[in-house]
Amino acid sequence: MLTFGRRRIFLCRRPVDMRKAYDSLADLVRVDLGMDPFQGDVFVFVGKDRTRAKVLMWEPSGFWLCAKRLEVARFQVPANGGQGSAPALPLTTAQVVALLEEVLPRRSGRMR
Repeated sequence: MLTFGRRRIFLCRRPVDMRKAYDSLADLVRVDLGMDPFQGDVFVFVGKDRTRAKVLMWEPSGFWLCAKRLEVARFQVPANGGQGSAPALPLTTAQVVALLEEVLPRRSGRMR
């Protein structure tokens, strides 16, 4: 399980192209979210089909990038929570754990 300590955690509200890596996601944080990716905050991104998620985090020696791909489920993205139209939704550690671990079955029934 991931631990984030006292870091602030943000979910990007819009779906993200999961081909993006460190630099592209850091640019997205800067440009689209209007935040500084080098401040040590944690940024969570989910793909359009909600089967892939990435977590980007900066520490003094460099970026961490964690990814998770679901085979027979989808991530359950939290509701807006009354935060208006801000591009990033603040999350608690419990909400991130719920997002990454409590998944919904896919409706298509496709299994490998």
